[in-house]
Amino acid sequence: MRWACARRAFGGGSVGGVGAGGFGPSVGLVCGPGDAGVPESDEEAGHAGCVLSRGACPLAGRGRSRAVWPGEGVGSAVEANARYRRLVARGARGVPVGFDLPTLTGRDSDDPLVRGEAGRRGVAVDSVDDMRVLFGGIPLERVFVSMAAGAPAALLLLMYQLAGEEQGVPAGRLTGMVRHDVLEECIVGGTCIFPPEPSLRLAVDLFGYSRAELPGWGVVPVSGWRMAQAGASPAQEVAFTLADGIEYVRAAVAAGMDVDDFASRLSFLFAAPAAVSEGVAKARVARRVWARVLRERFGTGDPASRVLRAGLYRAGMRPAVRQPRVNRTRGRVQGPAALPGGIRLLCADPFGEAVVLPAGKDTRLASRMGRVLRGERDVSTRADPFAGSYAVERLADAMEAAVLELMGEVEGLGGAVAAIGQGFQRDEIGRGAYRLERGRGAGEEHGLAGVGCSRFEEEGRCGPLCADPPVGVRQAERLAKVRAWRCGDRVGQALVAMRGAARGEGNVLYPMKDALAAGATVGEVCGTLREVWGTYVPSGAR
Repeated sequence: MRWACARRAFGGGSVGGVGAGGFGPSVGLVCGPGDAGVPESDEEAGHAGCVLSRGACPLAGRGRSRAVWPGEGVGSAVEANARYRRLVARGARGVPVGFDLPTLTGRDSDDPLVRGEAGRRGVAVDSVDDMRVLFGGIPLERVFVSMAAGAPAALLLLMYQLAGEEQGVPAGRLTGMVRHDVLEECIVGGTCIFPPEPSLRLAVDLFGYSRAELPGWGVVPVSGWRMAQAGASPAQEVAFTLADGIEYVRAAVAAGMDVDDFASRLSFLFAAPAAVSEGVAKARVARRVWARVLRERFGTGDPASRVLRAGLYRAGMRPAVRQPRVNRTRGRVQGPAALPGGIRLLCADPFGEAVVLPAGKDTRLASRMGRVLRGERDVSTRADPFAGSYAVERLADAMEAAVLELMGEVEGLGGAVAAIGQGFQRDEIGRGAYRLERGRGAGEEHGLAGVGCSRFEEEGRCGPLCADPPVGVRQAERLAKVRAWRCGDRVGQALVAMRGAARGEGNVLYPMKDALAAGATVGEVCGTLREVWGTYVPSGAR
């Protein structure tokens, strides 16, 4: 009955058969057991309470375009701005930004600890002056900006807000997403700045600030794809990602936020699978478990807040350094494997990203892959085409049992933050990575083509998008000018106010914004917070 209602709600729309031209018999956008002659009372496997496990809505994203995000950005803000302006001129509605290692670790480009790293693996941003240049000439009210910001997400978003306001764009008209799952950073990211507890506090402060000042920004995407990249199994990836999500919700509720409001703004990012059945099962399990947790543990009243909004990053452990051009074929396989699970967002990495930062042509090819998938292939036209598959349902049930067991272990240790402090997730993923690497070299069935099996003559090197070597020198010169031009007393007073907020219970982002507006640098802001909160040290390194 519920799927019959869904069909009526969406007008009983139908699409043609497989292929870009839609040739073949007509099949509805939304199909249920009744369409296959199965009594609709047998459809319970497709639901988790009142939230669909087949997708975020009955249509499961079919009939809608999917966003595709290739990575962009390297070098100085001037160089990156030129590429972003070309993207927008070609009709791009999204601008993806990746930052370099000094920025992600909360250091200035002239810090001796990060000498030679400025602009090498992303854009170098040291102050709001760099952010002005980075987005100069770009209509910020018309583009969606995606920032892979990591631990310093709060100050980078504040810099973006300041740059937008200087362009005359009100904060309420700025839209985008900042990817900064600080708990994942502590598990596998390698660029975690502060210990888990203050990192979690900063994330909650960021959510509270964005809700009040930047309603068009998504600021709490819970990420698991880098766990998969580090060797986590699908069950580990889902379990540890959802456990992180629980920790965020728990912290938000403790801070006095409404659970329905907070949960409805959460999003998740998983690794794209290599197998269709695995991808569909993983998406189903994540939606079912998340809906159950929010209903039973947090008592959410709004069904919409229990919907898991997820995207996929076409990465995991799949892009290989050896024979990198074979990654194009892997991408063609992973795309169709990812989308039937009802996922709306696919982040496509260029084929050479396992080796070097991609050049512009490689990035455009990755973007075209997504357009082909959503515009020319059948994977985007029907809701949950694998519904009723015995193999998928069996795999989903087995994966769900493993996920619940792992989540129970995390909770038994006191939650995700406490488990991170004991190194539980890192150890579990490490053991999985060891088993995976042993399997890769075991033969054709488990190995990667060109890596563990089917090796052939080495091909030409990928063409990298390299930062100009003098980027670090130029950034140091820009920093010297910023420090000379700004009012030092104003910066010092703002940093003192931010230090007081960090020691207390107030939202640290408001004094942080004042400090950045006065000309404080990334290194100065993060250094001040380090003095109060300390620096994260992984459990195995103590």
